[in-house]
Amino acid sequence: MNRIEIKSGVCNGKPVIRGTRITVQTVLSYLSAGDTIEDVLLGHAQLSRKDVLACLEYARRLSEMHTTVELAS
Repeated sequence: MNRIEIKSGVCNGKPVIRGTRITVQTVLSYLSAGDTIEDVLLGHAQLSRKDVLACLEYARRLSEMHTTVELAS
């Protein structure tokens, strides 16, 4: 997880891809909207495939937390 960093002075403390101001949330939003990894890379030339995969890994780890939230339907 050395590709993801959290700094209070960068993007309000949201997790970002190291050395950028691109948030993990931004990358995941593109992917969840149906964009491919290649689409994300075309839109953000400074990112690598490993950066995008690190965002997915970050999300996977968060999903393993033992907290349950009921979503409204």
